[in-house]
Amino acid sequence: MATVEVLGDATRGGEWAAVRLLVNHDRIVEADADGLDRALVGLTLLEAAAVGGDPLAVEALASALGQVFRADPDPARVAVAMSGGVDSAVALLRALPNALGVTLRLWQDPAGPSAERACCSPAAVSAARETCHALGLPHVTLDLREEFRQAVVDPFVAGYAAGDTPNPCTRCNGAFRFDALLAFAARAGAARLSTGHYARVVARKGTRLLGRAADAEKDQSYMLATLDPSLLEQIEFPLGSQSKDDTRAEAARAGLAAASRAESQEACFLAGGDYRRFLEREGLIGADGEIVDEHGRALGRHSGYWRFTPGQRRGLGVAAGRPLYVLRTDRSTNAVVVGPSEALAVTTVEARGRLYVPVEHAEVKLRYRSAPVSACVASSNGGFSLDLEAPVRAVATGQVAALYDGDAVVGAGVVTRVA
Repeated sequence: MATVEVLGDATRGGEWAAVRLLVNHDRIVEADADGLDRALVGLTLLEAAAVGGDPLAVEALASALGQVFRADPDPARVAVAMSGGVDSAVALLRALPNALGVTLRLWQDPAGPSAERACCSPAAVSAARETCHALGLPHVTLDLREEFRQAVVDPFVAGYAAGDTPNPCTRCNGAFRFDALLAFAARAGAARLSTGHYARVVARKGTRLLGRAADAEKDQSYMLATLDPSLLEQIEFPLGSQSKDDTRAEAARAGLAAASRAESQEACFLAGGDYRRFLEREGLIGADGEIVDEHGRALGRHSGYWRFTPGQRRGLGVAAGRPLYVLRTDRSTNAVVVGPSEALAVTTVEARGRLYVPVEHAEVKLRYRSAPVSACVASSNGGFSLDLEAPVRAVATGQVAALYDGDAVVGAGVVTRVA
């Protein structure tokens, strides 16, 4: 195999560090790298990923290694998705002694007010690396900022522009993130991928399916519902049978700094910012339009239909003698339709997605924190339809419908129509 030159750099507080490597197959044959704890020449990429030293020099090395990292297969090796938080830190402990940490560096809104709390921020990447190195384990950073923007952020913006209420976390967790992590695990010669998600793998009708976590408050099966079940052969969720308190206690016993780390934010790329202001910066124009009732009577004005979502009550600026809620938005007319609370109820939902196993009845969740409702299920071309046994309020197109049989996720899809 030809020798490949790879460059990496890092900057922080006005300081800069750079690394130059010549790599043949999976071994470093030449290196220009200052500030590290040991020489790199002769090391495999796997060994180099565990080298510590000055933080800026280590970050520059990580920048270089992520571009070319590979390792020969080892059936005992486990790639562990690291976010810098306590959950992934404990998943790492469970994968010892043959664990390899990997963190995705993802795009964030540079105007967001609290970027450091995001699971993909530079600080989170550094924390994940430090956790691995403290245990003598290798860690690899994959810079996927542009890929993430195209796969998750751009569809988020396009969804609001279309009048939907998209859920970027389900798109990220259910597709983008695991596609990237499993591709890395293959390059790294790892037989399995482990994550700190609160979910389980269960069996239904001879098929491995995603399952709810034991801790209902932390259950993340909804966010992972669109994950292809065929991938579950390679994935482990070691925290799925325990509580968050158990996880923090386990990390504390092991002396991990992550034991007391705060929770990361949802919709991490917003970096704690308001999504409406983010959409404005991304080019959505706040054109004035009418707020109308169900019969088309004008009640007021708004500054952009995409600023509103079904079920919203605040910010309407309409006085009607009774509480009014957003029922839907109409992109074609730039109208926001409002009505009483009872008009929010829907009993029919259509979704674009798939059933993982044949089902005629299921429990359905239509938002992450919503209570499940029973439904009759009918497969359709490209998805499924749901006849809800009880009305559900404020169901929004663009959200995910997750179908459950007991604890098992038996289908999932993006809501395209409600009635």
